[in-house]
Amino acid sequence: MDVPRDLRYTREHEWIRMEDSRAQVGITDYAQDQLGDIVYVELPEPGTQVAFMEPFGVVESVKAASDLFSPVSGQIVEINERLEDQPELVNQDPYGEGWMIVVEVSEPAELDQLLSPEEYAALLEEVEE
Repeated sequence: MDVPRDLRYTREHEWIRMEDSRAQVGITDYAQDQLGDIVYVELPEPGTQVAFMEPFGVVESVKAASDLFSPVSGQIVEINERLEDQPELVNQDPYGEGWMIVVEVSEPAELDQLLSPEEYAALLEEVEE
């Protein structure tokens, strides 16, 4: 599984890429692989407030539906509108074109509670056993 070194991760398999005070969020390669072919992504409107590790949307695949959890608190400033017509982007490029939301982070200290790439890779090894 691909675990980019420039991201932080949740135990629920979301990733976060910080750029100044904004965070781009999506699901990991492992998550999209476990879900299978993604057919629908439900995201909130920009302006929506999200809270640390609270659900912010849903991703549906041919296998299952799964809640999406916000790795930070703040306000959604952008959503990936392409996912409405092209949910398969999450499968094809989970760390790039398949991103989901951008959040203006209100509690930067929450980032310290997220997993490093090494910790996330270790978690995946445990899950795979």
